[in-house]
Amino acid sequence: MSYFLPHLTNGWQADMAILSEEERVVIMRFGHDWDPQCMIMDETLYEVAEKVKNFAVIYLVDITEVPDFNTMYELYDPCTMMFFYRNKHIMIDLGTGNNNKVNWAIEDPQELIDMIEVVFRGARKGKGLVLSVKDYSTKYKY
Repeated sequence: MSYFLPHLTNGWQADMAILSEEERVVIMRFGHDWDPQCMIMDETLYEVAEKVKNFAVIYLVDITEVPDFNTMYELYDPCTMMFFYRNKHIMIDLGTGNNNKVNWAIEDPQELIDMIEVVFRGARKGKGLVLSVKDYSTKYKY
């Protein structure tokens, strides 16, 4: 479903998307449209896009087409989602140790809506780090 979501094709567009949005959270999904993990994530993002349109906007960025952010945000995973609010990167504590980004596919739409809502509420209060509703530290048990 990635073709329904807006794609940013260069670094300038991505920067402008982050800079120009004043009232809503900017969600950037970095990855590839053909990657299976990104396909799952895009499906969920498309499902929630209409429900969160009042407080969030979603963009997709291909990490091969737009390599500008790969080293800056350490985009080494196949699918990565990051949050920005008023030109500020909003970190989210998911219990995984990496507070900068979500680097797995979220399949449950309500889970994603809750995550976006927490980021929006925290960011609006001026917080740079918000605490996730769900703890993902035990998601994958080895």
